[in-house]
Amino acid sequence: MSIIEAILLGIIQGLSEFIPISSTAHLTLAGSYLGLIDPNNPEQWTAFIAVIQLGTLFAVIYYFFREIKETSVDFLSENFSRRRKSFKEQSVNSKLGWFVIVGSIPVVTIGLAFKKIIEGNLTKDPVVIGSSLIGLAIVLFIADRTASFKRDMDKLSWKDAWAVGLAQCVALIPGSSRSGTTITAGLFMGLDRETAAKFSFLLGIPAILGSGLLEFYQEFGHLSSDQFLTLGIAIISSAISGYFAIDFLLKYLKKHSTLLFVYYRVILGIIVLLGVYL
Repeated sequence: MSIIEAILLGIIQGLSEFIPISSTAHLTLAGSYLGLIDPNNPEQWTAFIAVIQLGTLFAVIYYFFREIKETSVDFLSENFSRRRKSFKEQSVNSKLGWFVIVGSIPVVTIGLAFKKIIEGNLTKDPVVIGSSLIGLAIVLFIADRTASFKRDMDKLSWKDAWAVGLAQCVALIPGSSRSGTTITAGLFMGLDRETAAKFSFLLGIPAILGSGLLEFYQEFGHLSSDQFLTLGIAIISSAISGYFAIDFLLKYLKKHSTLLFVYYRVILGIIVLLGVYL
């Protein structure tokens, strides 16, 4: 992989991780086009994707640093100090900490249980990718058209955390999109678009951190100095583009629906499927 390719893949990762169009789908399509995916060792590509996601992790932490800091402080002080409070008495920030933890349980469990399948050739299959792009687009369209948009971050509940957390598991299927599935679930639960997106981003922190560090640890001994360089460049590139993607989406959803992303997913899904069958 060249430096130019690393920069390009990092930009693709950063832009498509938070916008609900599937980073895995775009990276896999780009990797296939550039001839970077070894069909005999598909797990290497899965590891690469997981590791460069650390860049988008840096982006979301930097963008929401104040909120993350306040949530962490309130969560620790209200649960593990002498000022410990019952859950009902806890602040919105402290409750948010619990919701992120609970919402992360499903994807960690499913991800570890089906790790070999996720890393295999099935999840690189263009038919799977194309079908997922279109399938989630339809579900997102229904969610956006039927959502009540009546609830913000102050009204999050355990039910929301479990629903969005379970939806995050669907994102293990390439083409689904982690942000796409979680935002969709949030809309179905009655959250407004901005709150659904923000909770999606915060919920992704444990999942991205866990998978990225695990894959990096497993691949560390097999990486050459050149691979370390390109990997680092891809991470930096994804961090920068990811920051702008977060800023764009949150501002966009304040005034617009998700219909633009529905159209994009359907068109891309059709193109991918046509490339298989024509």
